[in-house]
Amino acid sequence: VQLQASGGGSVQAGGSLRLSCAASGRTFSGDTWGWYRQVPGKQRELVATISSGGTTDVADSVKGRFAISRDNAKNTMYLQMASLKLEDTAVYYCNARRKWTPTYNHWGQGTQVTVSS
Repeated sequence: VQLQASGGGSVQAGGSLRLSCAASGRTFSGDTWGWYRQVPGKQRELVATISSGGTTDVADSVKGRFAISRDNAKNTMYLQMASLKLEDTAVYYCNARRKWTPTYNHWGQGTQVTVSS
């Protein structure tokens, strides 16, 4: 399975962006997809996750501003970002993992989000 992230770009503070992550190949129910972000010199941090059943978990730093969703039929996940802040600037990575057989842990290539004042 390959994950392809897209939708990043440059936006002014307060603006919005929607990221997409499309999976090619078969995925299985019972997995969890997520968005992570990383800035140079810092560890990759969790932004939000969503289970195949739709249960979501969103980091406190983006709660109320970001929304994660997925379309299982299209094998695609989204991150709707609103009220963007300078500190949201990062490379955003998508991930799909499954703890049970068949197990997997796939990462997308990352998409840059730059928020400017």
